[in-house]
Amino acid sequence: MSSEVKVPDARAAGPEVHPVDEILPPGRMLVASLQHVASMYAGAVSVPLVVAVAAKMSPGDTAVLMGGSLLMAGIATLLQTLGIGTFIGSKLPFVNGVSFAGVGVMLTIIATQGGVEAGMPVVFGAIIVSSVFGFLVSSYFSRLVRFFPPVVTGSVITLIGVSLIPVAYDWIVDDSATGTPEPKSIGLAGATVLVMLLLQRFTRGFLKQVSMLFAMVFGTLLAIPMGLADFSKLDGADAVGIPSPLHFGAPQFSLPAIISMCVVMLVILTESTADMIALGRIVERDVDEKTIARGLRADALGSALSPLFNAFHASAFAQNIGMVVISKVRSRFVVALSGAILVLIGLSPAAAALISVVPMPVLAAVSLFLFGSIAVSGIQTLLQADLHRGDNALIVVVTLGAGLAPALSDGFYAAFPAWAQIVLGSGISTGCLLAVALNLVFNHLGTKPGADPVTAPVTASADPAPTAVTRSP
Repeated sequence: MSSEVKVPDARAAGPEVHPVDEILPPGRMLVASLQHVASMYAGAVSVPLVVAVAAKMSPGDTAVLMGGSLLMAGIATLLQTLGIGTFIGSKLPFVNGVSFAGVGVMLTIIATQGGVEAGMPVVFGAIIVSSVFGFLVSSYFSRLVRFFPPVVTGSVITLIGVSLIPVAYDWIVDDSATGTPEPKSIGLAGATVLVMLLLQRFTRGFLKQVSMLFAMVFGTLLAIPMGLADFSKLDGADAVGIPSPLHFGAPQFSLPAIISMCVVMLVILTESTADMIALGRIVERDVDEKTIARGLRADALGSALSPLFNAFHASAFAQNIGMVVISKVRSRFVVALSGAILVLIGLSPAAAALISVVPMPVLAAVSLFLFGSIAVSGIQTLLQADLHRGDNALIVVVTLGAGLAPALSDGFYAAFPAWAQIVLGSGISTGCLLAVALNLVFNHLGTKPGADPVTAPVTASADPAPTAVTRSP
């Protein structure tokens, strides 16, 4: 009898799967996916609602825009997470939805064309052309990644989180008929926050990961006796309702509208680049030029297809980056399932109405966690930058100061020309462009001989996560 002890061959176990590529058990995957859908739903329907209300559309046209936006958000999410070959899709846990960047331009186009009937085809034509433009320039745009060192990415990520926080408070105000927050709305939001904190503190494992979903269910049930839950939205909602393609007519092409939308597309590419770098750092997967180019192509392709189903530009949703931070679920397949759920919701008015029952104060409460988590991730990234250097500290100060202006003061740039408001109206885009420009001025132009701390990754000993800003060979 042999006493030889057999040692398992490590090679037989196969390569370790990165958390981004992990496939969770069905139950966990479904619940985690529903969290992503619930957290982004309000943002996904906000743009079509804002456009519809401002343009005085009929309820039927408004429903068409909402259904198309949810449907295309799901398709764009699938393109981003699963990808097409090695050419399209970042294959990161990205949820896509309708971008806010083009709202002002779309409303201007509708107004100058004389209304919805003549304006919407021009809007959709400009979106198609600008999206093709974005697809073509994505490879060149992605090469700017080397100008996104920790001082730039940290500033922008922090700005993304902080600038979104006022949105959560606006949702509480929007829930009030008086235009000012009511005590019961604030109380509902506070109770939801408390439940979220208790679950985060006293639960473990899967229950802790889905604590946000439980908090949303609790908040919605609590809202019923408070009179803040509106179930009338479920009345008459059809189980299945396929969005009618080209509901507003065939796209029309106007050069001024196309030029304006191309500027919007550049803004979207800028924001998506910053979001991809942020998410790469959070999930500990390097984001290089090729990854960014694939991600930008997914955004552009989703945007080009959107007008066919009466939807607008698609881009990454920053609040879902916060969801990844809180839940610690990094699987892109979870988010891909979220995309599939969004497609089903887009095809089912009843499902869309069910999710819309969640009161705005409850959504605001959970969003505070999401947006705050993004800001904390930005601060952690800034710890890898040499802020003892006055130049780097100045980059952070100016980026945050200028980028927060639109978020803290409504209509701050209202007196500027419409073309300027396209860029300046988005604090994230303004801050990103400023951070890159200042980094060029202080850390690239006329750089002194020696080691370049800007293009080389900076790794803090306190943070074992690899940097996400690398250049592809």
